[in-house]
Amino acid sequence: MTTFVDRVELHVAAGNGGHGCASVHREKFKPLGGPDGGNGGHGGDVILVVDQSVTTLLDYHHSPHRKATNGKPGEGGNRSGKDGQDLVLPVPDGTVVLDRQGNVLADLVGQGTTYVAAEGGRGGLGNAALASARRKAPGFALLGEPGTAGEVVLELKTVADVALVGYPSAGKSSLISVLSAAKPKIADYPFTTLVPNLGVVTAGSTVYTIADVPGLIPGASQGRGLGLEFLRHVERCSVLVHVLDTATLESDRDPVTDLDVIEEELTQYGGLGGRPRVVVLNKVDIPDGRDLAEMIRPELEQRGYRVFEVSAVAHSGLRELSFALAEIVAQARAEKPKEEATRIVIRPKAVDDAGFTVTLEDDGIYRVRGEKPERWVRQTDFNNDEAVGYLADRLNRLGVEDALMKAGAKAGDGVAIGAEDNAVVFDWEPTMMAGAEMLGRRGEDHRLEAPRPAAQRRRDRDAERDEAQREYDAFHPF
Repeated sequence: MTTFVDRVELHVAAGNGGHGCASVHREKFKPLGGPDGGNGGHGGDVILVVDQSVTTLLDYHHSPHRKATNGKPGEGGNRSGKDGQDLVLPVPDGTVVLDRQGNVLADLVGQGTTYVAAEGGRGGLGNAALASARRKAPGFALLGEPGTAGEVVLELKTVADVALVGYPSAGKSSLISVLSAAKPKIADYPFTTLVPNLGVVTAGSTVYTIADVPGLIPGASQGRGLGLEFLRHVERCSVLVHVLDTATLESDRDPVTDLDVIEEELTQYGGLGGRPRVVVLNKVDIPDGRDLAEMIRPELEQRGYRVFEVSAVAHSGLRELSFALAEIVAQARAEKPKEEATRIVIRPKAVDDAGFTVTLEDDGIYRVRGEKPERWVRQTDFNNDEAVGYLADRLNRLGVEDALMKAGAKAGDGVAIGAEDNAVVFDWEPTMMAGAEMLGRRGEDHRLEAPRPAAQRRRDRDAERDEAQREYDAFHPF
């Protein structure tokens, strides 16, 4: 059974916004008390958050489809719908979020770091929120927007200061088990380690983490063996430690050649050229191993490597190695630029930015693209003429009508608002720019006029009585 997963494809879907409500307040002696439809609730977001207690992406390997809850629709009595609940997904420290094309969307490092993988849709406005001095009784409400959905790729890159690399059975697991409290699986056959092991080492006042990366072999950077799956776990380290087996039983191998092979694989993988290197000659407790270590040490030092002879079994040379690694890690931390506090960057729009574009396509369709027009289309109930007229008014105020005229559009030309796969297409008529020609004064109801002052009501009542008396006298002269 799979116990460690460091790469998954996650299908996320945010919640949809709830629809607004079109309602009119009614009570005894006041049948038309005005619009009181509430707004719809916002849909829930899908949020990735770093949790130090999570070490693998296994849960998302088994359940790759995750969806937040929808917002509730508004109700009468000015009752707004409940917002959808955000879906919070814990991920390990060091998780990288990519799109399906491999572009990095976020690099999640540090407890509590968050990223919104899918944003919930806005709730639609109810007719109470749409009422105005000109539109006193809207007979429509706005629809809730759908939440965003898509696929993201999660890759785990272990956050460690030191990475142990080397051939299978070189003694990396044994070394990490004696340097730290980690208890990896240890055996005398290749590929014992199938997952990266992480340990914490204390050397004086310096505390650092050390990772045991599964064994690399020639061709690992092209996918051979296990190397390609776990090379990403050395990308964040401050120092690379080559663990060389000085007591190998394979006649066609020697430590120097092993070092060259691993370095070639690291070069092919890329991005690790500037990391400090340390060479550990392991298994010197075996007589042949110590003799070989003393033989090759001058050559390695001539190449510029710091070389340490250790024995994980005999616990020899470990203190010197531990403090040397602590020194390199401390120096790397000191040279690392300090993270600046979060700054708010304000990027004002250009003065000539209309917020939308109008382009003439090859098939003769004028396509309108922009955040506001496309959002307004999604919010419109096209089964309601009044709502369609309201959309026409909004587009006209934004300047879409004028832009179509400047682009050469004529009555009857096709206009599409939105992307090709999800657009609203209609035959354009310039008379729809204000909407009043088609639908009259939308949303106005004389029954909802403001009450008249008492003196005015008396004058109107007297005028009506006098008019009635004149009509009576005209038909009854005697």
